[in-house]
Amino acid sequence: MTTLEGSEVHSYGPDLPAVFDGMKLAAVAAVLYVIVRCLNLNSPTAPPQTTYQDTLLSRYVLKSCPTLTREYIPPLLWGKSGHLQTALYGKMGRVNTPTPCGVRKFIPMQDGATATFDLFEPVKSHSTEDDITMVICPGIGNHSEQNYVRTFVDYSQRNGYRCAVLNHLGALPNVELTSPRMFTYGCTWEFGAMVGHIRRSFPQTQLVVVGFSLGGNIVCKFLGENQSNQDGVLCCISICQGYSALRAQETFLQWDQCRRLYNFVLADKMKKLILSHRRSFLSMASSRIDAADVNRLLTATSLLQIDDTIMRKFHSHSSLREYYEKESCVHYIHKVHVPLLLINSMDDPLVHHSLLAIPHTLAEKLPNVIFALTQHGGHMGFFEGAVLFPEPLSWLDKVIVEYSDSICHWRKNSCSNRTAPTST
Repeated sequence: MTTLEGSEVHSYGPDLPAVFDGMKLAAVAAVLYVIVRCLNLNSPTAPPQTTYQDTLLSRYVLKSCPTLTREYIPPLLWGKSGHLQTALYGKMGRVNTPTPCGVRKFIPMQDGATATFDLFEPVKSHSTEDDITMVICPGIGNHSEQNYVRTFVDYSQRNGYRCAVLNHLGALPNVELTSPRMFTYGCTWEFGAMVGHIRRSFPQTQLVVVGFSLGGNIVCKFLGENQSNQDGVLCCISICQGYSALRAQETFLQWDQCRRLYNFVLADKMKKLILSHRRSFLSMASSRIDAADVNRLLTATSLLQIDDTIMRKFHSHSSLREYYEKESCVHYIHKVHVPLLLINSMDDPLVHHSLLAIPHTLAEKLPNVIFALTQHGGHMGFFEGAVLFPEPLSWLDKVIVEYSDSICHWRKNSCSNRTAPTST
């Protein structure tokens, strides 16, 4: 210590740098803690939790589907975050996406609409030597040109499946509507038209039904609406759907897991899609959408507002509640009697965990249902990989084809056993 004009001046020596070093270490530790928590790095990997009744079919399926029973390992550095899985899927769909070659089909509907789907032939024979067609319904506002659809179609073709992919009404860019309506949450008309076309064109084919997200709701509702819709259907796979629109929309207004933000992003996407067809809605005489509806749409910030202003009017639902109730598969899915695989992820930021009680209860009650719940995967992500870079094929691509293969072989073996001659 030194003295200058009667005042004391302190010399701090070597202790001050040590304090700063401690603060730096604490800051680094805090950042690492936040990263670990946000990326969920301490979450263990595990096989999917499967709910099912113990039947000969479920035993066979689980034995034949190693992907469904083994540990799902997402990329280490980011794959355990449902938000990042969802964001990466939303931004790029898949990596190294192939470009399968298909033919676009157009089907005129009774109300003047024109349904479209793309047809992709298999590049090799199926392992059962049977003719099998996957009829695929994509997610909200999606079509056959989405990267995740193209990747899945290419993989299915190489495993012997013909693929028919519905293009949601109004979703294809630069394709004008021929009637004043678009796809809705649960309208099955276009999907039914595609399935009917496939049955007429390939009367010998058997069907595997696949639905992604909103498409999962549509395919399960389609099968449950009429028993005849299940004719020739081997199985159905539904991925990342919410089962009940009424319950889902209540959770979409919550900030938990940033769900309100996702709601805003999806609403903005839907708003742009609807506005791209504004001319059709305002110019056609049979339209139920007027200029006032379009003006209200411009200020909408949630899917609920868009559904109330526009979507429910396409099929003349008197209220938003009626629209959600009548278009949700939760009232039809228990009538599906073909083998049914329901897949969801615990960290899906779009599907609230309370909605997962629906498939869980269904699998406990019905012998044809298996419910697979993964720890990670986000919404439609399910990327696999070692540390940073994901593989081109996702866990989802593999498990759908494996499950389909197992059902195809089960059905083939069952038919062979019934027709085999008895010994005397």
